[in-house]
Amino acid sequence: MKVASALGVVESLIQDGVVEKGDTLVDSSSGLYALALALACSKYDLRCHIVASPAVDPALMVQLTSLGATVEQPSGTGDATFDQGARVERVQEIVAELPGAYWMRQYHDTRHYDGYRSMAHTVAASLRSDKVVLVGGVGTGVSTAGIGQGLADRGVDPTVIGVQPFGSVSFGSQHVEDPEFLISGLGSGIPFGNIDYSIYREIHWIDYATARRGAVTVLRRHGLFAGLSSGAAYAVASWHHRSTDRPVVFISPDPGHRYLSTVFAGADSVSELGQADAPRPVSSSSELAPPWCWTPWQSTGQGFTAP
Repeated sequence: MKVASALGVVESLIQDGVVEKGDTLVDSSSGLYALALALACSKYDLRCHIVASPAVDPALMVQLTSLGATVEQPSGTGDATFDQGARVERVQEIVAELPGAYWMRQYHDTRHYDGYRSMAHTVAASLRSDKVVLVGGVGTGVSTAGIGQGLADRGVDPTVIGVQPFGSVSFGSQHVEDPEFLISGLGSGIPFGNIDYSIYREIHWIDYATARRGAVTVLRRHGLFAGLSSGAAYAVASWHHRSTDRPVVFISPDPGHRYLSTVFAGADSVSELGQADAPRPVSSSSELAPPWCWTPWQSTGQGFTAP
């Protein structure tokens, strides 16, 4: 998924004459986007430099360097807002100092929607309905919104459901702590500039324990070895599936490998999601609290803090 998006953006930058062979594409990443950008740069003879979050593990680091990317990984402070903001500031410093460097701005540029819109055509072709519930983590917003826009382009009416961790600033939960849930990827420690808030019908906030059970459940039931963001999206999709006659599609954005020592450690003792797992409805940010909340965003969004 990230590869399709990164390739689409890089190709459009080349076609528009914004970058050319030998230039360096630079960005901050918590993992999979870094790998996707490195692959795109390798294909088009571009250099790649990543300012990586602490979530980038040794296995991913090997892949990045093998593809020719250079990586710097500042030490984490435990404060996601500070760390994410500091990495973006470092990217800006590099771009200002390095000739031929271009900041990909994955957190801010709406150009990143294009790759996901094309992916939606494949999803639409597999559906036997002109209506669908689409569930996915928000992150920068481009994956869920981009696929939703692409489905609409193909005549499919998507109900787009966004998933957030507690502690993310994007939909006003930054005051709710959930220390075990690293918000990178699913949420945001800083304001993002490319989230289309208008496309989301619902927003769900899920804690670490529920997302973990989702990841364990999807592995046991479907053989999908996926990570924490995927587990959170699966929990929401499963809940919707019990109450709708529409097809429910959920986006599984992260593999489980980086979670071997956390999510999947002692997984034999983790219970699966069940009928009792359901979100609590809320109408303002003051009501947010773990383990799981939801709101009909388009009607209650004014009660939450969003950029």
